Amino acid sequence: MANPAWTHRTAVVFIPPAEVWPPIQAIRRVHDRQLQRWMPHITLLYPFAPRDELPKLLPGLEAACAGLSPFEVSLGAFRVFQHRSDRSTVWLAPEPREAFARLQAALQEAAPDYAHTSGFSGGFTPHLSVGQSGGAERVASLMASLGETWSPLVFQASEVSIIAREGNRPFEVVRTLRLGAPPGG
Repeated sequence: MANPAWTHRTAVVFIPPAEVWPPIQAIRRVHDRQLQRWMPHITLLYPFAPRDELPKLLPGLEAACAGLSPFEVSLGAFRVFQHRSDRSTVWLAPEPREAFARLQAALQEAAPDYAHTSGFSGGFTPHLSVGQSGGAERVASLMASLGETWSPLVFQASEVSIIAREGNRPFEVVRTLRLGAPPGG
């Protein structure tokens, strides 16, 4: 069997409700070089299938989402991925982590050819990136500053989105999949 095609131009993500975006976007405007490309999101499957393959995957993805109930999310703590000594990503840690892990696992089971997000040594780490920083000293300063002013955001996770982009344009939602909804509903 041939390896499936995948692309960095599609993804399955959780997007927080627009009403909680302002404090996230305020941080991203200062620290995130990807602000214009991505909306605030938690990546679940990426890279993903080319757009013309999406219709074949939708029934399985819808069924995976239908089998999971909506849940309450809190974005209260910042964490960091240290990529090299001079490069890092700062992110908000969504809680409950386990709910996002179940969601990602169900989606991955429905689309097993797109398991990149769970292929890291620590497995899948749900995260909402808010920016990039340099070495440990700069990151520590940034984390302290963000922690002093951040108020946790709490909201309901009730859907996931398939997003796509063309050329250099930003990602856009092309399909929304409701949690706990019957497939096709």
